Amino acid sequence: MIEIERIPVLSDNYVWLVHEPTSGETAVVDPAVAEPVLKAADAKGWKISQIWNTHWHPDHTGGNAEIKAATGAVITGPAAESAKIPTLDRTVAEGDTVRLGGVEGRVIDVPAHTAGHIAIHLPGEQTVFTGDTLFAMGCGRLFEGTAEQMFGNMRKLAALPDNTSVYCAHEYTLSNARYARAAEPDNRDIAARLDLVTTLRERGEATVPTTIGLERATNPFMRADSVEELAARRTAKDNF
Repeated sequence: MIEIERIPVLSDNYVWLVHEPTSGETAVVDPAVAEPVLKAADAKGWKISQIWNTHWHPDHTGGNAEIKAATGAVITGPAAESAKIPTLDRTVAEGDTVRLGGVEGRVIDVPAHTAGHIAIHLPGEQTVFTGDTLFAMGCGRLFEGTAEQMFGNMRKLAALPDNTSVYCAHEYTLSNARYARAAEPDNRDIAARLDLVTTLRERGEATVPTTIGLERATNPFMRADSVEELAARRTAKDNF
């Protein structure tokens, strides 16, 4: 059973430390910066051996070089974005695997936010790291892709088991929940979740991870019935 530690950095990023206790291996997912990550690992007594990047944006890769210099970690990221992540040691794409000790992860291509964005699914741990593709109650902006691609991403991720824990890279849930309430005003699950998220954020508490089942019930992008509906909702959210 892996252990996962949340590290809040910058204004709203989450970096994830993933520890496999049998082997002692630890991976860092999307390190925006290095110092808080190194301190958190040291406090836990964990040695960082890998870095997993879901996409090239600097708030997901900015800590790569410093963490690698300090730990010797092997950096894995999307093959389609290797030119934009010069620190990569290994490139992966749909169907490839990553390993952390005895835990195997499956790479899923989820382009749209960026052209080569990936997610990493650990089926044996009921866990998926989605970067900036699937958020709690939201999805990523379409910076380098299309609504059709994002619709396909939502279908891929929605097909994972409902009890799969979703670890995304930002604390955007309150703004996403407010939009979701406007998009589906008759959805009681969304209304209840907005109340809960509001309370959690007022307390300064995190709203991530979420689950695939919860997103299927309350995420207006995962719930979109067509490419056109997702596109309309993404445009509306961009201007909300």
